[in-house]
Amino acid sequence: MTKKAPEKSLLEPINRQGGRNNQGKISVRHQGGGHKRRYRLVDFRQDRYDLPAEVLAIEYDPNRSGFIALIQFPDKEKRYILAPEGLKTGAIVVSSRNQAEIKVGNRLPLEKIPTGMMIHNIELSLGHGGAIVRSAGAAAQLMAVEGDNAQIKLPSGEVRLVPKLNQATIGQVSNVDHGNVRLGKAGRMRWLGVRPTVRGKAMNPVDHPHGGGEGLQPIGLKHPKTPWGKPALGVKTRRKKKYSNRLIVKRRK
Repeated sequence: MTKKAPEKSLLEPINRQGGRNNQGKISVRHQGGGHKRRYRLVDFRQDRYDLPAEVLAIEYDPNRSGFIALIQFPDKEKRYILAPEGLKTGAIVVSSRNQAEIKVGNRLPLEKIPTGMMIHNIELSLGHGGAIVRSAGAAAQLMAVEGDNAQIKLPSGEVRLVPKLNQATIGQVSNVDHGNVRLGKAGRMRWLGVRPTVRGKAMNPVDHPHGGGEGLQPIGLKHPKTPWGKPALGVKTRRKKKYSNRLIVKRRK
């Protein structure tokens, strides 16, 4: 990563909610505190086509797991993009609707990318910008292009159809070792805005379905539950008639 302050023109303040609604009541538990952050305006659309942009810096972004790259166009306009693994300062990246060199960091329609390539920041709706495969170390594989659609194997193992005119960036999202980081202490979780969680088993029956009993009692119910009695583990929550069911070729494992 490049040691530098973030680009001021691409920063915005973030209003922190702390898990509370407009009445100040906690609506999401275990959120609050955390280090002060400013939002980096990341360009997921990359809609300045066929203009070579130079990578000025690879930076840390406190709002996401992957790193971001600061790029500059010939007219001196600067933007942030998701940094793929292997992208270096001084490199040139291009976003194109027609054809560009097949190399890490370039962005192309799926039909112009060779099958078998690893891709990320994939559009689901044409022109809306990348919506999936954006977290650290994530990469999908382009399996085939048939008719109007491309088949993509997602990091979860799901094989899905995406319109072949939609764009994707070549390469894998940076910071591959993000999943191996050990936070090491409770305070580091607090820096991330995560407050302590009490186990249901440690509560009284009045407070949680798992509560009560003498000493170390097992859950004792058929299925693990939330404090409000909803199933907590292994229950499918996807709608049976979801519009995108027809686009899924093979479900995730």
